[in-house]
Amino acid sequence: MFQQTKPKSTLQTAVSILELIYHATVRDVRKAHGNALMAIGLNILQTMVFLATFYVMFSVLGLRGAALRGDFVLYLMSGIFLFLTHVKTLGAVVGAEGPSSAMMKHAPMNTAISISSAALGALYVQVFTMALILFAYHVAVNPFEVEYPFPAIGMLLLSWFTGAAIGLVLLSIKPWFPTFVATFATVYQRANMIASGKMFVANMLPTYMLRMFDWNPLFHTIDQARGFVFVNYSPHNSSVTYPIIIAVTLTMIGLMGEFYTRRHASTSWDARR
Repeated sequence: MFQQTKPKSTLQTAVSILELIYHATVRDVRKAHGNALMAIGLNILQTMVFLATFYVMFSVLGLRGAALRGDFVLYLMSGIFLFLTHVKTLGAVVGAEGPSSAMMKHAPMNTAISISSAALGALYVQVFTMALILFAYHVAVNPFEVEYPFPAIGMLLLSWFTGAAIGLVLLSIKPWFPTFVATFATVYQRANMIASGKMFVANMLPTYMLRMFDWNPLFHTIDQARGFVFVNYSPHNSSVTYPIIIAVTLTMIGLMGEFYTRRHASTSWDARR
């Protein structure tokens, strides 16, 4: 209360913001469980359940022949990892602390730090989960080789970026239409179980079916990732440019919407959620 605030240099301000984002990210990771390791363990368990479910489903329905030539489990992982990163980042950003949250009363906390920490927390958990599962599979089950690992990681980051961008737009309108945002986020996440294209290969789709999926940026990132993971697959019906344009455009719209919403913040918003 009686502490004097001294002017900070640009470097000191940047370091202070990064430190605040770090602590907010740790807090966000611990939301799922008080123990950060347990939070990651629960996410690993969920991912393993996804893998097992799709493996059994493909085997029972006889769809393994429709997959790419190469490691079938790696084919499943290439879709599931990007799908989970996208939808969990979207959910984390939508659920970030808003301008009327009690956390915003603690300076220098602000909504930009809250949104950044939510997105980075989701990315950290998903990347750590992916690294552990891939390492365990490579060592204990079947050694594999990724043809272009860095571009493949780039597609994972692009899936994260598009999820954060869509989540930012939804967060900006959440105080005005809370029921709509909650419903839309749930429907979008469930629809991406199919619309993401993780269960099939884009090159094998006929034109009339391709039009049903190519609107989705996640469909493009998953298909491009499989082109970088497998040497025998070259994606022709997807692009890297489209999800980048969508992500940048939605980020700009989301930032403008969040700025407008923040200026009209009201404590009564929390009572409507």
